[in-house]
Amino acid sequence: MAMMTTNEGDGVEPIGPLLRRLRMAGGRTQEGLAADLSARRGYPLEQGAVSRWETHERLPDPASRALLAAEFGVPEEELRRAVAVARRLRRQEHRNQTDQENDVFDRRGFMSVSAGAGIAVIQPSSLLSSGRRIGADVPRQLSQRTARLRRLDDFVGGGDTYQMYARELEATTRLTDEGVYSEATGQALRGIIAEQAQLAGWAAYDAGQYNDARGHYMTALAASRAAEDSSLEGNSLAFLAYLEWTVGGGSGIRFATAAYEALGSGTAPVVRALLADRLAWQQATSGNAREADYALGIAEEAIREHTDEPGPDWAYWVDSDEIAIMTGRCWAELHRPLRAIPALEDALGRYDDSRSRDKALYLTWLAAAYLDAGEVEHAAAITARVFDLSEGLASIRPMGRARLMVKRLEPHRSLAPVGALLERAKG
Repeated sequence: MAMMTTNEGDGVEPIGPLLRRLRMAGGRTQEGLAADLSARRGYPLEQGAVSRWETHERLPDPASRALLAAEFGVPEEELRRAVAVARRLRRQEHRNQTDQENDVFDRRGFMSVSAGAGIAVIQPSSLLSSGRRIGADVPRQLSQRTARLRRLDDFVGGGDTYQMYARELEATTRLTDEGVYSEATGQALRGIIAEQAQLAGWAAYDAGQYNDARGHYMTALAASRAAEDSSLEGNSLAFLAYLEWTVGGGSGIRFATAAYEALGSGTAPVVRALLADRLAWQQATSGNAREADYALGIAEEAIREHTDEPGPDWAYWVDSDEIAIMTGRCWAELHRPLRAIPALEDALGRYDDSRSRDKALYLTWLAAAYLDAGEVEHAAAITARVFDLSEGLASIRPMGRARLMVKRLEPHRSLAPVGALLERAKG
């Protein structure tokens, strides 16, 4: 990994080179530093952890930074800034890799970038063959493009992607309205409209534009039914369940139940896992522990099911870690920290910081679970990490959750980590 020089990041040295310099100044090996830190904190720290910090494979969390600050006699704030610089470096490297991957994609004419807003645009006429005829290959081209755009959501917030997704949906809808095509092609196009409407709805939801989200989800529901795709229909209903839970003033159980019941007998296991997962969430947030546990069991069983048939691309991100995270979130909502903490910590340990929005969001439930367990200082440290990861995110959700945690922590302001967090929140 290329390292940032001390002239980069406003003159702040990134954490890896900084720790290496401090360690070597004291004549210590990585193994020696790990032993000293183990003695300081009272339980073992492996040499590999020090190595990963110095290479930026992992970045030290607030608790680790406090240990390092005490060990080296440097301010914690200096280490926090160094971690922030390293995090920006990692994100830039990922963006550079993504730009290289998109180069061929762009040259083919599938994406043009607006200088002012970075918006992807399709010219419908470019996908028409003769006259207004849409060839049988057009849905495949649009599907591939949609898959590429969908993966942006792994790394940026809805505020960055919403306009792009909305215009993409508008262009595909216009193409479908103006073109002439076979029934099979039309059915495939309607399925793509459903996928793109779900994308646009999700980005709007993530950006806090709930009315726009509802409109897109309703479009997705209608298009998925017109495409006779029960999996897409179920996913549209699951999105509506999330929205209902957020802004509807009540439970989204009815939508989540309808989503799971919409599935046909040949539904891919990953889709069944996803929609059972969504149903579990609605049950948990309604206080129904037994029903949530049952739905989580269905999701876990489905995600482990072997199949030779790949699931739909829109469910590519669903795996055993995502099911574990939802399991932890559900038990955190039900104030069962002994069941929530292991599930969340295990899965989040494999989450890279480049997925900062999701990691920050999920850490808020880990913080809540630790607070329920009486570990107030650790809950504050995790919430501070949410603040770190949320810097610059075009999503309202992580900081919205973090503010709820700050409010819960206020009665403990006499504790130094909580007091520091409250002061940071004011800024």
